[in-house]
Amino acid sequence: MKKLNKKKGILFWITGLSGSGKSTLAKRIFPYIKKKCGPSVYLDGDTMRKILELYDYSYRGRASNLKKFNRIVKLLTDQGINVVFSLIGLMNKPRAWNRKNIKKYVEIFIMSNVKKIISIDKKNIYKKNKNVVGVTIKPQFPKKPDIIINNTFDKSFKSLETELLMKIKKLLIKKRY
Repeated sequence: MKKLNKKKGILFWITGLSGSGKSTLAKRIFPYIKKKCGPSVYLDGDTMRKILELYDYSYRGRASNLKKFNRIVKLLTDQGINVVFSLIGLMNKPRAWNRKNIKKYVEIFIMSNVKKIISIDKKNIYKKNKNVVGVTIKPQFPKKPDIIINNTFDKSFKSLETELLMKIKKLLIKKRY
């Protein structure tokens, strides 16, 4: 398959509540993005916080982290590197910044019911943490994401991956990325 000819990288900003399946789906689509779009990196909000030693989970701390993440992904996309970034990122201002400042921006929202996520809570995030987006911190869900995947937890991740890749392929053609 021919790689897309481009100067700027594409940012695939995958957002949703903790436990919605963002990272799993991002890891699953990453090989396709790399093959189709060229040089690519996969970033994860949890890993980025550890690397940068960002341990403030308050609303203000999360907003500060997102500003840092915005600058990092802009640096990478400006150099022609595609970024698949899975993170909670449920704040309007950083997403608006991405739309304004990153020429090739794809916002993907993994929509899930917080009560269903809490009942599953594989990482015990909802039980052990007081600064949880969707519980103690009000999420600002995207109003017009480019792609929405509704994870109701009754489909396999393979099925969700197939749905997401189909939507990405259509969007890349539509936007001529």
